Amino acid sequence: MSWFIQTCRSSLGKKYIMAFTGFMLGGFLLVHTIGNSTIFWGRSAFNAYAHHLHSLGILVPIFELGLYSIFFLHVITGVILFLENRKARGSKYEVETSAGGRTIGSKTMPYTGVAIFIFILIHLANFHFVEKTEVKTISDFVTEVLGNPFFTLIYGAGISLLFVHISHGFWSLLQTFGISHPKYDYPLRVITWALAGIMGTVFILITFLMVISRTQLL
Repeated sequence: MSWFIQTCRSSLGKKYIMAFTGFMLGGFLLVHTIGNSTIFWGRSAFNAYAHHLHSLGILVPIFELGLYSIFFLHVITGVILFLENRKARGSKYEVETSAGGRTIGSKTMPYTGVAIFIFILIHLANFHFVEKTEVKTISDFVTEVLGNPFFTLIYGAGISLLFVHISHGFWSLLQTFGISHPKYDYPLRVITWALAGIMGTVFILITFLMVISRTQLL
């Protein structure tokens, strides 16, 4: 057990923790993207999706607890790595040049991470920690929140930063797990950007849908 603790305390161990938790969060985000895309089929389809999730009963809070644990482990490990990196170099955070080269995502990971953390808190306040009833369903909350110009800007900016963050996060995950080869690095980079772009686009389109509709979903 001591070797496991020592490994987790090492710089390499922390990077593996970041990669693993990032992979789990990315998987959740992918499922979340697919589920939320039901909104394009209208109010009934979206509410049916939400109802199906809540019908899982005790599994819902268990899953949420696990997700929150993974998320905070990712955040805490990221902060520790940031501080250790800064202390070791005596300067601001900097990501080593990888096989794929430096990108906006790699240069801004700590800062987009902080912004995303704040964005998620706002998102939870708007949609999770509210009471849904048969009279006011989740689709009503989506229409009300995203129909507000202020939150339209907040969500547009938050989703854009999330796209930048995970575009490098997916790439970094592959590097940490040793999935790298000069012959395939560029295609892998394109795939990570494409995956992040697809998820980001879906959420941006949802926001745009609410802006142009300004009314209840059909």
